[in-house]
Amino acid sequence: MSQNVERFDAWIRSRFVDLNSELEEVYFAQADRANVEGVGDALKAAILEEGRVFVVALRDEGNTDEGFDRAFDVLGDLGLWLAALRRHELTNPAREEKSPFHEASALGMHIGASIGVVPRFATSHLSTHNAAVDGRPKSFTRLKDEKLFLDYNTRGIFAYKRAADALMRITPLGVSHPVAHTLFVDAKNALDDVAKWNDLLFSDLDIDRFFYSVRPYYKPYRVGRNEYRGANAGDFSGINEIDLLTGLCRANDPYYSQLLVDKMLFMRPEDQASLRDCMRRRDFLDIFLEAAETSKGRHWFQENARAFIAVCEAHGRAAAQHHDQLVARFIERPSEALDQQKLSQITASGPPLPVLLRSLEVLRDLRLAAPRQDIRTRHDDLARLKAMVG
Repeated sequence: MSQNVERFDAWIRSRFVDLNSELEEVYFAQADRANVEGVGDALKAAILEEGRVFVVALRDEGNTDEGFDRAFDVLGDLGLWLAALRRHELTNPAREEKSPFHEASALGMHIGASIGVVPRFATSHLSTHNAAVDGRPKSFTRLKDEKLFLDYNTRGIFAYKRAADALMRITPLGVSHPVAHTLFVDAKNALDDVAKWNDLLFSDLDIDRFFYSVRPYYKPYRVGRNEYRGANAGDFSGINEIDLLTGLCRANDPYYSQLLVDKMLFMRPEDQASLRDCMRRRDFLDIFLEAAETSKGRHWFQENARAFIAVCEAHGRAAAQHHDQLVARFIERPSEALDQQKLSQITASGPPLPVLLRSLEVLRDLRLAAPRQDIRTRHDDLARLKAMVG
């Protein structure tokens, strides 16, 4: 690790966190908690000027060729700093044609292009690849609710990865293999863990603290002339591998394929490769329905299909839980108190809130295999399979 990298990382883990935490307390104490302009300007200036010193040094240092993991980590530190500047309204893509932080853009685009990811911080920087130092992973603030959000999100992501791994291991065996049943059960148990971690998060997380003090760090911002949406908890391949392998979502669905295209570069390269591999495989629902023509009375079919259906149901429950609790309680309802100007800027993915909510409802209903007339879900196909299982 170069000295420039080490110094920037140490600042991100200490002074940067302290400054953001102090600003969040100032914002939260106001009558209008959504107002950040003209508030805490000295603290904001410190974040900007102190961070810029490190960024200029790293830009001048250039590619030190210390490997993917080091470059990805530096990109994360840079991205956290830029996200904080966006949160504190020191930059805003709605009023700019290009980022005002030229050195940061040059560094971000250099790293992002060289390692094949977006030139901003991604979910994995604060979850699956967030190294702890003395028991403390990186974060924006020292707020209890941010720690809850990051810790339980990370647990949920790893549970999804366990489920996807179990399902992928079935593909070379085939759904009729005796061990496929065990792997379906493993996947279902992992998805039950997703729901468990979500329940704990939603019961402990303070709605106002999440809405006003945690989520604003996930807004879109520009790197160079391009605007990049905020990091999303779904920016890893595991959840989409489950979608595709079960057959609840399909890569040739225009809505779903657009989702995959939009998120691909927000994932680490190994996740991108895993997702591409998954996209070329037949889904288990089609395989079971085809096998039913000759084997629905056989023991293996009854046992394995029943276990597969339980995976689909667990996946749908977790999707509904996420939408109906996190999205509805922690985003949609608190946003009702905002004026129109602030409301237009609250979504991490860019589009206005009503558009985002409709899109999330579609994704929830695909994973639920819900009966809908306006979109094609696997409701009828899954119902056919259920009817064959005693």
